[in-house]
Amino acid sequence: MKPIGKRNLLIPALLLLLVGCASSGESKFPQEKDMKAYLLVYFKDSNHSLHMAISADGYSFTDINNGNPVIAGDTVALQRGIRDPHIMRGGDNMFYLAMTDLHIYAKREGFRETEWERPREEYGWGNNRGFVLMKSPDLINWTRANVSIDETFTGYDDIGSAWAPQTIWDEEEGKPMIYYTMRFKTGHDKLYYTYADVDFTRLLTEPRLLFEYPEDLTYIDGDIIKVGNRYHLFYVPHDGTPGIKQAVSDRINSGYQYDPKWVDSEELKVEAPNVWKRIGEDKWVLMYDIYGLRPPNFGFEETSDFKTFTNIGRFNEGVMKATNFEMPKHGAVVHLTKKEAESLCKHWGLEMSFNK
Repeated sequence: MKPIGKRNLLIPALLLLLVGCASSGESKFPQEKDMKAYLLVYFKDSNHSLHMAISADGYSFTDINNGNPVIAGDTVALQRGIRDPHIMRGGDNMFYLAMTDLHIYAKREGFRETEWERPREEYGWGNNRGFVLMKSPDLINWTRANVSIDETFTGYDDIGSAWAPQTIWDEEEGKPMIYYTMRFKTGHDKLYYTYADVDFTRLLTEPRLLFEYPEDLTYIDGDIIKVGNRYHLFYVPHDGTPGIKQAVSDRINSGYQYDPKWVDSEELKVEAPNVWKRIGEDKWVLMYDIYGLRPPNFGFEETSDFKTFTNIGRFNEGVMKATNFEMPKHGAVVHLTKKEAESLCKHWGLEMSFNK
C-alpha cells in the first residue's frame, strides 16, 4: 500500500490491523432496528476531497467537520484528487469506501503539466483509469489501496475512463462487488462490475458488463439496492436530457430488465443516483446530483413501491436540509448505529443526539 500523505485529516499514523478486527468476531452484525443515524459521504469540486455529513432523522444533515474535508484528496489519490465517493457496510460489518481517482483541475493546481493524463482527442474527457479503495471498522481508522483497471488486467490499455465506483456485498460470494462506469477510448460509457478481495486492496476478476442499455448510447452512474429478494439498479442514460431510470433483477450481477420509465421529476440534468431506506419505515429515498443547476445541489424523491416516486425537493428547498454545507457533489448514504454515530461525532467535536 502506498504511503499516506501528511495532510490527510482522517487517517492516523498507526492504522488498525483490519484483518484481525474483521475475523475476531467481536462485533455483532447490526439489524435495521439497531440503526439510529444516516451518514452522507460526498465531495466538492472546489477541493476534490471527501466530506461527511450526519443525520439523526434522515432529513436534516450536518457536516461533521463544518463543511471541511475529512480526507484530503491530494493525500490518497494518485491524481491528487477524488470524486464520486460511495460507502457501504459489508457483510463483515466493515465500512467500504470507493472513490474515483481523478482531479479535473490538476493542470490548474500544478499537479500535472497536461489537462489530462493522456491526449483528450484519443481518450476523451478525464481519461482516468483508477479507483481509491478504503476500508474501516469505525469510519475513523482506514486502510487504503490505489487500484487501476489497466495495470491489473491485460488488454485494458485503451480504456478511456473508469469512473464512479460503487460497492455492494455479494452474499453468495462473500466479498464486495465493485460496479462502475467504463468506456474504451472515446466510445460509449457502460456499466461494468469486478469483484474485489475482502481486504479491499485488489481487483480479482476482469470487468464484465453489468447491464446493456437497449440503445447505442452512453449510460453511467449505476446504484444497486437490494429490496426483498430483488436488486434494483438505478442509472443515468444520456438519452436527451440525462435523467434516471431503473432496471430490476433477481441476481446481483446479471439479468437486469430494462424499464423505459424515468423515475426522477427533475427538469435539469442529473447524475449519481443513490437510494437509501428510511429507518423503520417502508420508504426509500432516491437522492441525486443536479449538476445542471448552478450552484449544484442534491435532489430527492421518495418511494414505497419502486414504481411511484414523489419529489420532495432539493436541499434547503423542501423537507431535506443541509445545515452547514453547500454545493455537495455525487453522494451516498449509509445507516449507522448509535454507538458508531456518537463515536464519529466525538472524534470530530460535533454535538448531536441519536436517542430517537
